[in-house]
Amino acid sequence: MSTLITVAPTGAEHAKADVPQLPTTLEELVETARSCEAAGAAMIHLHIRDAEHRPTLDVGLLTAAVDAVREATDLIVQLSTGGSVHDPLENRLKVLDAAPDSCSLTCGTTNFGDDVFMNPHGFMSELYVLAQEREVVPEFELFELGHVAALSRLINAHGLPYGGTVHVDFVTGVPGAMPGTPAALMAGVAMLPPEVTSWSATGIGRTHLPILATALAAGGHARVGMEDNIVYAKGQLVQDNSELVARAARLATELQRPPMTTTEARAFLGIKAR
Repeated sequence: MSTLITVAPTGAEHAKADVPQLPTTLEELVETARSCEAAGAAMIHLHIRDAEHRPTLDVGLLTAAVDAVREATDLIVQLSTGGSVHDPLENRLKVLDAAPDSCSLTCGTTNFGDDVFMNPHGFMSELYVLAQEREVVPEFELFELGHVAALSRLINAHGLPYGGTVHVDFVTGVPGAMPGTPAALMAGVAMLPPEVTSWSATGIGRTHLPILATALAAGGHARVGMEDNIVYAKGQLVQDNSELVARAARLATELQRPPMTTTEARAFLGIKAR
């Protein structure tokens, strides 16, 4: 069994002024995509920034990023429909206008540091059906154990997503949400409904390595990147997302679960050829 490695290079939380090495321009994103593909990533999870490096859901900028990464790499291009915690729900639905291969779909509202990340059931249902209609493969983001039950509710209401697979990602270690511990992750895995075909896990900040190791050992897949973690080791900041991808690829290979190729990942997730 091989390992799907997803890289989330930018996110919406870190400021460019605080983390100058964060890829926020189109040129930086393309170069990051190339280096991460070479290091072992098969999917890239994109948040986009504007000319002032602020998070944006501008469909023109999203489309330009999707097109540029597609032209430069064979990575599966996944767009975040979360945006930042301040983006209106209607703007988050318009992300699919950029025609990504995949999109994130967070399965419920959650505490997010000092903020609240809103995902009411009606919005989730609308996004789920829209992704089916647009032939976009969703990745279901689970920040809480209750989100596993919300995923079952969506599947029961609307059937399987486009592509016929159900891939979920446990996002752990967000302040106020599910802790980034092996015990919490494995509790979530034990709750997954039978429709789930694969799962990955993300550890925020210092939970990055324990969650990565647990996911690989338990048969899951991995998401890494500077969206989630900007520290490589104590006293050592990440300088490039490919460092995190390469480490995940080394660990996966040592566990005899080498990184999936992009071709394998497309078949694995049921991604449409575009």
